[in-house]
Amino acid sequence: MKRTIIKIDEELCDGCGLCVVGCHEGALQVIDGKARLTNESYCDGLGACIGECPQGAISFEEREAEGFIEQIPAEHSSGCPSMQQTVLPDHGVSQLRQWPVQLHLLNPQVSFLRHADVVLAADCVAYAYPDFHQRFLKNRMLAIACPKLDSNKEVYVAKLVEMIDNAQINSLSVIIMEVPCCGGLVQLARLATAQASRSIPVRSVVVGIEGGIVDENVVTTR
Repeated sequence: MKRTIIKIDEELCDGCGLCVVGCHEGALQVIDGKARLTNESYCDGLGACIGECPQGAISFEEREAEGFIEQIPAEHSSGCPSMQQTVLPDHGVSQLRQWPVQLHLLNPQVSFLRHADVVLAADCVAYAYPDFHQRFLKNRMLAIACPKLDSNKEVYVAKLVEMIDNAQINSLSVIIMEVPCCGGLVQLARLATAQASRSIPVRSVVVGIEGGIVDENVVTTR
């Protein structure tokens, strides 16, 4: 399958090993003085190792690769819980069905996204809209992002394309605030749907800063 995965520039790599520590899935090792991707099926494509590399030797690429192994073997299971893709139990009150939720951390290859209805929400929405869980999250999966403060937005577009084409999500709801910077999240959704080979329904909902719904529309994607 074609998916986002890391790429190591061996000319820049000095073999410091910091990326190995930063990779919670155990996909990297230092061999012959260079960091190497030894098991691409353990690489989740989230790029936690990129921020650990002082030489800028690691980047993203999209290529044919083995599918990500969702259940990591025990010897590789330690690390930050934010990196572990998990389905949450039903507690009756919260409608959140999975972890993580931040789009940079969310892996498009996980099984809980397959054929799911997905909500892409701006970070501030859940604080502004009091009935966020019941109105928007029930029976849906969640990704959150901030189009103003987050970096590497091209990764967001690539992940959304992968959700549409490979995970074959059913629909995408983009929930934003009524502030100018939030419009960038709708634009990211438009870019992704324009690049994807499948067509899915996309809608946008605008939440006012006083907590009400001020606009709701179908997004024109093609």
